[in-house]
Amino acid sequence: MPRIPRKYRHFVFGIFQSGITCAVAAAIASLPFYAEGSFAAHWLRAYLFSWTVMLPVVMIAAPVIRRLADALTD
Repeated sequence: MPRIPRKYRHFVFGIFQSGITCAVAAAIASLPFYAEGSFAAHWLRAYLFSWTVMLPVVMIAAPVIRRLADALTD
């Protein structure tokens, strides 16, 4: 399997980080639909929408957050 060059690891990290965060948040937001039996459908819609929105936000914010963290730590 071909590997992604290390210089793109921040993009790979952002994809995984935003995907996992959105999956957990969508699951929590979808819990009320569990009793109705529509949890999976609601979760999938919420997850896809939130990941579509959050992925660009994470990609843009990550370098700024990294610089801020570097400035605040030794």
